[in-house]
Amino acid sequence: MSENGQPLLELQQVTKVYGTGIAAMQALAGVSLRIDKGEFVAVMGPSGSGKSTCMNILGCMDQPTAGRYLFQDVDVGRLTRDQRTLLRRHYLGFVFQGFNLLNRTTALENVELPLIYRGIGREERHAAAFRALDTVGLRGWEQHMPNELSGGQQQRVAIARAIVTRPLLLLADEPTGNLDTKRSKEIMDLLTTFNRNNGITIVMVTHEADMAAYAKRIVHFRDGLIESDHYQAGNGTC
Repeated sequence: MSENGQPLLELQQVTKVYGTGIAAMQALAGVSLRIDKGEFVAVMGPSGSGKSTCMNILGCMDQPTAGRYLFQDVDVGRLTRDQRTLLRRHYLGFVFQGFNLLNRTTALENVELPLIYRGIGREERHAAAFRALDTVGLRGWEQHMPNELSGGQQQRVAIARAIVTRPLLLLADEPTGNLDTKRSKEIMDLLTTFNRNNGITIVMVTHEADMAAYAKRIVHFRDGLIESDHYQAGNGTC
């Protein structure tokens, strides 16, 4: 539990099973996890440990087989598919390892995309996207296509797209996985700033200990369970 003690989300004895019968595979084996508002949590673990399944559930892209997922005290499992879509659209932001930018659209148009889904008008959409790109240090790059940007710049566009809607929760899946050391540090400094200055709660999957060191808290998964959960000295308080 963090110092402010205000829960944003909570998993209660969540299990996830894929397949049936002898082909059944248990990805999560009864995970309980609470993340408070304003936390920066790194999720680590070997391949097949359940961390990606957990992130998919937190992002409302998958549902538990059993157990409960609460987001701001709302039982996500009781929501309809359309309601879960609205939850993603209005409260969550996503950053992926592969950037996931649309190749034939400009940086500005990529950042505008979540606002289009919200039905925001063109003028307001443009202004918000310009601000988001300025925030991530890309003023002057608005009309560039993804293939005209470096990997670090592409990830900055992806982050601008994730934060343009002012989400409560930012889910980052290996956000530095395709970047060199210098660009990785730049991206992590950016995420840390958003967490510290804007109060955005961040949950980040990473295999890299030096990237996890930026987080206030590290959760280790193994065999579908949480193996350890601790705050880092100087970064947070248990």
